[in-house]
Amino acid sequence: MAAATAEGANPALASDLDSPAQPGLHLAQFAAGCFWGLELAFQRLEGVVKTEVGYSQGHLPDPTYKAVCRGDTGHAEVVRVHFDPAACPYPALLALFWSRHDPTTLNRQGNDIGTQYRSGIYYYSEAQAILARESMELKQKEIKDKIVTEIVPAKRFYRAEEYHQQYLEKGGGRGLKQSARKGCHHPIRCYG
Repeated sequence: MAAATAEGANPALASDLDSPAQPGLHLAQFAAGCFWGLELAFQRLEGVVKTEVGYSQGHLPDPTYKAVCRGDTGHAEVVRVHFDPAACPYPALLALFWSRHDPTTLNRQGNDIGTQYRSGIYYYSEAQAILARESMELKQKEIKDKIVTEIVPAKRFYRAEEYHQQYLEKGGGRGLKQSARKGCHHPIRCYG
């Protein structure tokens, strides 16, 4: 399917206009390599009410995991977080994001290589954008290599296939369930 060039002609290029799971919640989107481990980390954070893994920032409507892995859709593997800003301010999400990956590797996290594994913060408001940029400036002062994280508006979110949702909590491919309990600090093990 050919990518359309105008946002209005291609729903994948439109802003994510979905509503949070409950009134009073806010949305956030993050990409930091494979979405499984990042999702479990966010699940454990107080004030996070719901997490979903999926695909965003690409040009192909209704992408599948297989299409995203081919690398020709432009999508990143993302975690969309529904959070209560009174219990979990956006800077807490940013702190977790920076702690979970290497933001200096372009389109790669460890052995996972491809544009779908890029580092990104996809914001829903100008307030989120400002906080994201400020957090990146602070993180850059801590590390020597240049950060390659993209900070851009959240585009349409396409929920990943159901077997990807809460994948590590459900046991992954090996049936080894990991705790999503709030405040849990057990190491997160990623496996297919």
